[in-house]
Amino acid sequence: MDAQGLPPPHLQAVIDRFVAACRADERVTAAFLVGSYARGAADAHSDLDLFLVTADDTYDDFAAGCRTFAHQLGEPLFLEAFDLPDVLFLILPDGAEVELSFIPESRVGQLIDEPHWSLLDKHGLLARASPYEAAPPTPPADTLRRQIMWFWHDLSHFITAMSRGQLWWAYGQLEVLRRICLNLARLRHNLADSEVGEDPTFKIDKALPVEELVALRETFCPQEAAAMRQAAAVIVDFYRELAVPLAEANGIPYPADLERIMLARLEQLSAAAAADEGT
Repeated sequence: MDAQGLPPPHLQAVIDRFVAACRADERVTAAFLVGSYARGAADAHSDLDLFLVTADDTYDDFAAGCRTFAHQLGEPLFLEAFDLPDVLFLILPDGAEVELSFIPESRVGQLIDEPHWSLLDKHGLLARASPYEAAPPTPPADTLRRQIMWFWHDLSHFITAMSRGQLWWAYGQLEVLRRICLNLARLRHNLADSEVGEDPTFKIDKALPVEELVALRETFCPQEAAAMRQAAAVIVDFYRELAVPLAEANGIPYPADLERIMLARLEQLSAAAAADEGT
């Protein structure tokens, strides 16, 4: 990115091809650049977030052939939708990474309040667009409640896997428990954090001081039973330090009885392992 915050030449070339393709496609009525460049927050590793709008009655046709359209940006080495209905992810031969999204005109209002660069507007769409009535987001307190409750369900899976000697499953559950802790750490700093429930590690260094996560480092342990039991104990302590005050501060009943049952099971797991080691 140059001093004016503009994309570097190889990304600008992609934008130029995108605009040309949109201009030539009668189904497309507008095109935008969104994401980090539009926010003025791009760095040398930022991708291009390209957005286009189609007429309502041609949206389904465009969506069905979106991969053909995407090839006009450059011959992709990687082209996937990840099962999403209105977005494609591309990596081009020059290393450019592109997220290409598309919506019908009836939904364009959702872009009005978001930072964007208008690249093409064939019919003055923005001037006449009305605010988009999005579905109400999940209340932050509901998100917090789920994280608090789900922890104990996944700890139960860890205990079961360890008791059966299924270390691969148990090791995977450690990661699930660790991610819940990261979600709770983010919620403590911002109850409306949009990354909670998706990938809690995404830009976590911007969401909170990472020094608060130091205790979790030792939970990245060898796939050995004793080390995994110790990692689980650290994760449980980390969770409780976050979950109990968060529940109280937000009027959420803390599952103390559930905690008691699961901690007893965890203690039984450790006691059984100690007995086995003593024989």
